Amino acid sequence: MKKVLVTGTAGFIGFHLAKLLLSEGFRVHGYDGMTDYYDVTLKQRRHQMLLQTPGFSATEDLLENHKRLMQVADEFEPDVIVHLAAQAGVRYSLENPRSYIDSNVVGTFNVMEVARVHKVEHLLMASTSSVYGANEDMPFTEVEKADTQLTIYSATKKANEAMGHSYAHLWNLPTTMFRFFTVYGTWGRPDLALYKFVDAILDDRPIDIYNHGNMYRDFTYVDDLVRGIRLLIDAAPVCPERKKDIEEGDSLSPVGPFRVVNIGNGDKVRLLDFIDAIEDALGKKAIRNYMPMQMGDVPATWADTSLLKSLTGYAPQTDFRDGIARFVEWFRDYHNK
Repeated sequence: MKKVLVTGTAGFIGFHLAKLLLSEGFRVHGYDGMTDYYDVTLKQRRHQMLLQTPGFSATEDLLENHKRLMQVADEFEPDVIVHLAAQAGVRYSLENPRSYIDSNVVGTFNVMEVARVHKVEHLLMASTSSVYGANEDMPFTEVEKADTQLTIYSATKKANEAMGHSYAHLWNLPTTMFRFFTVYGTWGRPDLALYKFVDAILDDRPIDIYNHGNMYRDFTYVDDLVRGIRLLIDAAPVCPERKKDIEEGDSLSPVGPFRVVNIGNGDKVRLLDFIDAIEDALGKKAIRNYMPMQMGDVPATWADTSLLKSLTGYAPQTDFRDGIARFVEWFRDYHNK
């Protein structure tokens, strides 16, 4: 029975991952700062559900509190760490950039120190498709350069990748960074597009559609995403003896047990088609407010998921219409709408 320390378990993705790990018999200790970036009640509900499951325990504190984080790890003695906690949100990073440095850079460094001290079998950390920035060749592959980040959020995540690589090399610490692509699903965050769209449509408020709807995203259902993370836990990278031993398309570092992996649906969906599907699921039309492109945003994302498939045998494939329908059912029930 492996013990997994998961940061961000009161968050959207961390909650779903903890649920999956617990269902498979893992022991999970969650660590979450319960910050008020969005409705804390939603975070509390997620933790309350997890705490009803044997095998789950939790600490509520900030990642920046290095002493407390290390104390938790000393007591729990994790075999694996999955670091999901972060200051999220591309748009909020335009308003409050300092919070991203504190949480995503300092907090992640603290997590890496815990992993180093405890010599965990595998450290897995969340990155984002946003690190591809101004890259235009799609689908995005992990071996292409990603040096043109457009927001401080994506810059902090690219910094995490560089930090993770250095620790993997220095301390022979098996580290996997996964780049998420537009995650959505039940128990989602209120700042995400799907949540905001459904809420506004039901309340007869207009929805803001950026770049006049000429946007494409690789929408990834949360259950698929956490299944990918779960399988990657068992695929710890090993430093190759020779650079030429690295297979084509593998992002494995030649100088350390470090790898970057995309987790996406492997398909790009037009934003207007996504909105059409929301209207179909609600049985109600949206009031559409078309707007220009927002600062720091990108017109399209699309993941090449062949590396995930080769490492785990798994490829996410939930159709966005099915995922939206599940979310709408949850949203109506949760908000009594």
